[in-house]
Amino acid sequence: MKKILVVVDYQNDFVDGALGFDGAEKIEDEILKLIDEFQARGDFVVFTKDTHPADYMSYTEGEYLPVPHCIKGSKGWELTDRVKGKSEFKPVFEKYTFPSYELGNYIRGLAPLCDEVYLCGLVSDICVFANAIIAKAAIGPKGHVKVVKKATSSSDLDMQEKSFEMLKHLHIDVVE
Repeated sequence: MKKILVVVDYQNDFVDGALGFDGAEKIEDEILKLIDEFQARGDFVVFTKDTHPADYMSYTEGEYLPVPHCIKGSKGWELTDRVKGKSEFKPVFEKYTFPSYELGNYIRGLAPLCDEVYLCGLVSDICVFANAIIAKAAIGPKGHVKVVKKATSSSDLDMQEKSFEMLKHLHIDVVE
């Protein structure tokens, strides 16, 4: 069976832009290595991009997180250069909120061919967490979902650890 790698929101605004944080840049090599490994085996690789309109502050997320970020078309919205180079000819799901319903549908469509979904990227306790749950619902009752710890990070490492514990309770593995 094939596997799916989901690279979640490895965008400039989360690495060194509006919501960037120390440590976000340190996982890029691990993400690139995962992409190369999955591609070499002929597995599926997909990407998500946090995507907001110019009037982001008028949306619900803007009320709770009043920091404009990942505005469609801006440099902050783009995947980092090295990761962007790996996304050519691959599905890229733009999402206006934390999880991607479209990603779930995509995984659901591949479920007969795949038995494992791996996630990496940013931010571990928000978008990676939310999309891991979507992947769990989409892959089916015999599928496995795994978050690659060394290829994800957060500005709040305590919350990251709590999120990893919650994922384990939901039968989503956190792997090195």
